[in-house]
Parts: sequence; C-alpha cells; structure tokens
Amino acid sequence: MYNDVLIPTDGSRGAKAALEHGIEIASQWDATLHVLYVVDTRLGRSGPLLEALRDEGDEAVRDAEVAGTQVGLTVVTEIVEGNPHEGILAYVSEHGIDMVIMGTHGRTGIDRVVMGSVAERVVRRSPVPVLTVRGDERD
Repeated sequence: MYNDVLIPTDGSRGAKAALEHGIEIASQWDATLHVLYVVDTRLGRSGPLLEALRDEGDEAVRDAEVAGTQVGLTVVTEIVEGNPHEGILAYVSEHGIDMVIMGTHGRTGIDRVVMGSVAERVVRRSPVPVLTVRGDERD
C-alpha cells in the first residue's frame, strides 16, 4: 500500500516526532523513507540566514537518514529551496510519494496568522494521505 513515505523536516521536535511515526510506518510496509528539507527562500535569497538554513537542513536530513538506516530502511534525502509547502507538494508529485507524515507546531491565534501553517497547506492540497503529528508547543 505504501511504497514511498515522505517526511518533510525542519529539525524541530514536531518533525522528529513525525520521523518516529514515519519510520514505524515505512518499516511495516517495507517502504522507502524520503526525507525532505525545504530551505525557505522567502526569508532571503542569500546571506548568512540562508546559509544557516542550509546548514540546519543538512543536519536535519542527516539525523533522519541515520535514524532510518539504523532500522534497515532505504532512505532518500533531499534539500531544495523555495516556499516550503510548494516544495513538499512538488516532491510528492515528482517522486511518486504514497503518504506524507509531517510535524505541526500546533500554533493558534496570531502566531498561526503570522507564521502560517505549512502542514495545513500540505493537508489541503496533497493528492496523497497526510498524517500530521503535533509537536511540542514550546517548539
């Protein structure tokens, strides 16, 4: 049923919780685990912030790759640049993803209005099932 499971990550606690669920599901179905980090270029096109985001992405996908390979999964990692929800949805379409498992910060009120919700946008537009895992509210 699930051959390719995508875990979009930003290195947060919510993403790490989603990774745990993703590893469990991918293991049950003997699926390939895809780990994606989208460098949010809306925050800047160059400079120290963009480099810090790239470094964060390198660490996040490396940590997820280690976790997946330790349990015997095939893990594919990628870092792309752009708008996070658009990058995630493009990856789903381009790589034949069967399921997305992603963390959510659980923001409400003005934080949600200001920050938006990548998870909500993916859930609304995804052509495949999306499992959201609520992260720690302190995250």
